[in-house]
Amino acid sequence: MRKTFSALGSIFKSPFGMVLIIALVWHGVVWGLGIPFNYFVSAGILALDMVVAFTLLDRLTYFFSQFVLPIQNPKYRQEIYARVQVFESGERGPTLFVKNGRVIEHEGEGDKRGPGVIVLDTASAIVTRTDSEIKGAFGPGIKFTEKDEFIANKLGVDLRAQWQFIGPLATDQPFLNPLSTVNPKEAEKRRLETAGQTRDGFDVSPTISIRFSIRRPVKNLAAESGVKSEYGYDATAVRNAVTREVIELGRVDNKKDRMEWNKLPSHLAVNIWREYIRKFKLEDLFSAKGDNGLQVIAEMMNKRLKSQTISGLDDTGKKTGEALDSLEFLQLKLRGIEVMEVRIHNVLIDTGMEEQILKQWNSEWMKIAKKDEGLLNEEEKLIEAIARKRAARLFTKTALKNIHDPGWKSQDIYTALQNLIEPFTALLIENQNSNETEGETKKIEDIWKWLTVHSVDTLNKKQDRP
Repeated sequence: MRKTFSALGSIFKSPFGMVLIIALVWHGVVWGLGIPFNYFVSAGILALDMVVAFTLLDRLTYFFSQFVLPIQNPKYRQEIYARVQVFESGERGPTLFVKNGRVIEHEGEGDKRGPGVIVLDTASAIVTRTDSEIKGAFGPGIKFTEKDEFIANKLGVDLRAQWQFIGPLATDQPFLNPLSTVNPKEAEKRRLETAGQTRDGFDVSPTISIRFSIRRPVKNLAAESGVKSEYGYDATAVRNAVTREVIELGRVDNKKDRMEWNKLPSHLAVNIWREYIRKFKLEDLFSAKGDNGLQVIAEMMNKRLKSQTISGLDDTGKKTGEALDSLEFLQLKLRGIEVMEVRIHNVLIDTGMEEQILKQWNSEWMKIAKKDEGLLNEEEKLIEAIARKRAARLFTKTALKNIHDPGWKSQDIYTALQNLIEPFTALLIENQNSNETEGETKKIEDIWKWLTVHSVDTLNKKQDRP
C-alpha cells in the first residue's frame, strides 16, 4: 500500500501529474456548476496540454543543463542534457570530482553504474574501464561516462611533479635530536624501509628522496574536453601508468599486492640502494679522498633511473667502464613515468659506529687544520721576507733621493743628515694610518729639530771665526 501511494505521489509531483490534477479540478468545478462540456473536446485539450508540458519541460531542461558544467566541446551539450534528465531517477551514474589526482565523492557515489560525469582539474587525469575492457585515459576537463564505466582502481593520476621520502626522519637521529620522543616501533619501521648492509656487514639506513612525475609530452596540447594543463598531459603515459600494474609479493603467506604507479619509483630506488651498498665497506662510504661511497651510489641511482645506458661497477664499487642497459629506466618508461632527481641524506648507522666515525673525522680534521696552519705560516714568512726586501730597496732609494741631486752640496754633517731624513718625513706623513706610524713620525720630527739646532750652531760658529 505504501509503495502504491509513493508511486502515485511521484506521478502527481511530475509536470504531467500537475496537468492531470488541474484538468480534473477544472472539470469538477464545471460539472459542479452544471456547465455542460464535451468529453471528447476535454480529452483532446488534456492530450494537447500533456504534449505542451512535455515539450516545454524537455526544452527548458536542455536549456538550463548547459549551465550546469563549463563545457567547451559542442558535442557535450547532448551528454549533459541526457544526464540531467535522469538525475532524479535511480538510473544515473556517478558524479565525481578529481582534484590533484584524488577522487572526491559522496558515500556510495562511485558504486553507481549508470551514465555519469567526472570533472577533473588541470592537475589530474584518470583511466576508465568496464568490467571487461579498458576504455582509455582522460585528462583535465569533463568526462562523461557510459553505463557500467568507472574509474580504474578508483584512483586518479596527479600530473604534477611529486617528492617522496623513504626511510628514517631527521628526528630519528640520536645525535641531531637527543631529546626525541619518537615512538621506537615507528622509528624502527622507517629504518627498515631503506636498511641495507655494507660489504663488511654493517647496517646503514638513509633517507632517500625522489622526485618524479608522469612523463610529459613533447608538445603540450589540450585534452579531449578542450582544457590544456600547465603540467602537461600525455594520454599514453597516463594509460600505461595505471594499466601496466606491478604485482608485489608479500612476505606473509605469499600475499600479492598491486603496486600503485606512484610507488614504483621509490621501490626501484630502494632496491638500487641495497644493491650498491653491498659493494662498499662502511669506511668507504664516508671517505674524504675523492668521491666517497655515498656520492658514487647517489650518482649511480640517478643514472639507473634517468638514463638508458649506465657504467657498471665491480664488487668493490669501482667503475668497470662496461656499458650496461638500465632495466629500472626501462620499467619506468613502460609505465609512463620519468624521474627528475634522487638524493641520499640523513644517513643512520649504529650509534657506536657513528661515534667512532665522528672521532675519526675530528682527528682527520685536526690534521688537515694543522697542515693548513703550517702552510699559512710559511706563506706569511715568505710574504714578510719579500716585504722586507721591497722596504730595503725603497729605503735606499728614498735615502739617496736628495744626495743624487746634482745641485746638492753638503755644508756640514748636520745638513747632510737633514737631507737624508727629509724624504722619510714626507713618506711617513703620507702613510700616517696607525699609532705606531705616529710614534715614528714624532721621533723623526725630534731628530729633525735636533739637527736643525746643531746645524744653526755650527753655522754661527763658522761666522764668528776671524
